[in-house]
Amino acid sequence: MKIEYHPIGLIHSPHKNLSGMPIQPSGAKGIQGFVEIYNEFSEGIKDLEGFSHIFLLYYFHKSKGFDLTVTPFLDKTPRGLFATRAPRRPNAIGLSIVKLISVEPNKLYIDDVDILDGTPLIDIKPYVPEFDYRPDSAIGWLEGCKNNSRQQKSDNRFIETP
Repeated sequence: MKIEYHPIGLIHSPHKNLSGMPIQPSGAKGIQGFVEIYNEFSEGIKDLEGFSHIFLLYYFHKSKGFDLTVTPFLDKTPRGLFATRAPRRPNAIGLSIVKLISVEPNKLYIDDVDILDGTPLIDIKPYVPEFDYRPDSAIGWLEGCKNNSRQQKSDNRFIETP
């Protein structure tokens, strides 16, 4: 089975280098950017006005290869890849919930951006608390370090090694 995705736009942010970026939107408070929607997909952003937040699904275009055990940014213990949000993955798909500031015909202005400038956008979905919020959730090994995501910055640990 072959699966193909094609970008529907590009994400623009002040983050020009992987090293030093916020690792999650919680660490990117107040960092603004915008999403450029390609013309052939611009009709699809109709009716996004009124949503406070959106999910952006994107392609980790600087990510090559993967390891099934990684040492995540917030821990010193090697963890299974799928128990982390590490960017080097078998399918290099990223997910961020960002604040939607405004909508123009081919642009979405966003806040709390933790995404590298020039990242290809795969999809957009509105955040709906009644659908997405799970008050009974558990976060496994992250419980002890979840608040560190606001200060932790990216380094070079997930850049492909030769």
